[in-house]
Amino acid sequence: MAGAAGGVGPRSTPAAPPSGRRDAEASKAAIVRAARHLLARHAHGDITLKAVAERAGVSAPLILKYFGNKDALFSQVMSFEADAEGFLDAPVGDLGRHMVHQLLTGQAERGADPILRIVFAPLHGAQGDILRANFRAQVAQRLGARLSGPDAGLRAELAVGMLLGLGVMYGIARGPHLRAAELTEITDRYAPAVQAFLTPG
Repeated sequence: MAGAAGGVGPRSTPAAPPSGRRDAEASKAAIVRAARHLLARHAHGDITLKAVAERAGVSAPLILKYFGNKDALFSQVMSFEADAEGFLDAPVGDLGRHMVHQLLTGQAERGADPILRIVFAPLHGAQGDILRANFRAQVAQRLGARLSGPDAGLRAELAVGMLLGLGVMYGIARGPHLRAAELTEITDRYAPAVQAFLTPG
């Protein structure tokens, strides 16, 4: 009993998740990405599960299996909670640079960023009101709660507004000079202006 003599039994490596579970998670992620892509380009009422399924490369019944219905799927897409975790995940003294970097790399590498879909709220009628409420609570107010000093809520909204402007110019207007610049150069130039609202003076 060599294991007992040494006091330690044979080590076991953590089992990889079953392939079925990995496939399911990958399919769910693809469905959410497809829904987010369509929501940024079409009114909520015009988006069909068939269109989401075609873009995600899955069947419409699979969307129903995973999410139940269209409203349940889009309730996830209209939430900023998961994105805000990474978007705001830096000390306040470094947060301006972190947020600019997150926004730019999201657009350049994934074709989406954590917050820009709020720009399309006017397309979505009553669903747009949900998008706005989620954005205010999960992004702007959450940022404001982290700031010290006077007018924290106003400064948070001004900082987020600057980020949205950058996102629109880079990802929607696709400014040629902006898109030709290195992301580090844009960040070096833009982040101090955002940071000035977060830590004035």
